[in-house]
Amino acid sequence: MLFNSYAFIFLFLPIVFLLYFYLNHKGFSSLSKLFLLFSSLFFYSWWNIIYLPLILFSMLFNYTIGLKIAKNATETFIKKKPLLIFGLVVNVSLLGYFKYYDFFITNTNLLLDTNFSLMHIALPLAISFFTFQQIAYLSDSYSGRVKENNFMNYALFVTFFPQLIAGPIVHHKQMMPQFASHDSKNLNYENIAKGIFIFAIGLFKKVAVADTFAQWSNYGFGTPYDLNLIEAWVTNLSFGFQLYFDFSGYTDMAIGIALLFNIKIPVNFKSPYRALNIQEFWQRWHITLSHFLRDYIYIPLKKRKVTLHANILLTFLISGIWHGAGWTFVIWGVLHGMALVIANIWKKIGFKMNIILAWLITFNFLNITRIFFRADNVSDALHILHTMIFGQIVLPEKMEKSLNFLSSCKVSFGRFLPHLGADHNSIIALLLAFIVILYFKNSSELMNNMTPNKKSIFFTVLLLLISIAYLHREIKFYYFIF
Repeated sequence: MLFNSYAFIFLFLPIVFLLYFYLNHKGFSSLSKLFLLFSSLFFYSWWNIIYLPLILFSMLFNYTIGLKIAKNATETFIKKKPLLIFGLVVNVSLLGYFKYYDFFITNTNLLLDTNFSLMHIALPLAISFFTFQQIAYLSDSYSGRVKENNFMNYALFVTFFPQLIAGPIVHHKQMMPQFASHDSKNLNYENIAKGIFIFAIGLFKKVAVADTFAQWSNYGFGTPYDLNLIEAWVTNLSFGFQLYFDFSGYTDMAIGIALLFNIKIPVNFKSPYRALNIQEFWQRWHITLSHFLRDYIYIPLKKRKVTLHANILLTFLISGIWHGAGWTFVIWGVLHGMALVIANIWKKIGFKMNIILAWLITFNFLNITRIFFRADNVSDALHILHTMIFGQIVLPEKMEKSLNFLSSCKVSFGRFLPHLGADHNSIIALLLAFIVILYFKNSSELMNNMTPNKKSIFFTVLLLLISIAYLHREIKFYYFIF
């Protein structure tokens, strides 16, 4: 079930919200938790019920291992460590089988000239997110930071539907104390107002902005060998804004929905395209993933005396592989790792750079690497990159009279952006997107400063009405593929 669907907005969410607080109001707090758990499992199963047993097994397995680790809390680390390793191996193996089996077999066949059959496994929804979430839980159990003795609480922690499908990646210690709080069981009208407000912003980002850019980026990446230079740039920039407004819009909606239930989940974006270096970008983009990589991969490797630069490269190689099964994601991860290594050396040397130049270098590095993130294969990615530099420039026919002198510079005139199903309005949209991301307050700042009044209510209703007009498209969130 999509957040941007009629079924979710007009049926599922209001029914779950009303019944949850009705049960709490009547004093059935345990029953209300159970109801929320089953509602979350229903939400997950709506997409494809065949994978419901997988998430149920994953939860039961990790809860059992976490419980055994906690029971051995007073024992030596030697007795706890095999349990942790076993839990991590099972989690990574499940993720590897469903997400990477065909990728591994394909490359084995190419390398060894074998003919092993592919499984053509459909990727289970949210497996990357709930796997990382439970790996973090096992690690926290091992270090004594968390302990859970109630399976229903644990299952609710994993499946709470606002953050289940595409994050943010939450931790047990962040979530369960909130569910246990007496205040969370009562209607909080300030939280409801802020929740609807931030949900409206996220929904508008997704259906009105991201899905519009998606049309142009999908055309471009679908026909990479037909593009001219301007089309290649519009394709890539459109995908950059699609990805940002899609994922940040989803996170805004998740934060807003959770807030309706008096649950605060982490902010995942802080204006990442304003970053002046790659380190700052990763402090602003998909923040919960960055924290996971730092706390559960980078720091443990550091403790094992892995050298700094090797550690950074390995961490971002894992990040690339986590995002998808393909060499494009491996290259994307390695490029970001190399950029962070260079940024670290640059910082140690103490070089300074002009702010505008720093932003331009950072943003264009993101543009270049983003091609590998989106392209179907490495060949397509390299061709689009080549076209962005050496492609033919084609300007609108109406400019030919005034700019005909550019013909000597290999500039031609004709239909503008014919391979993207776009026109000059796409350029205007890109410029507006730049202005919004660089100069306007981000959604978390707007939410923190929001007070329920006529102005904020009008703004919220307006965004909802505009968004509802686009709901018929029901385009899934890009990060669902991970």
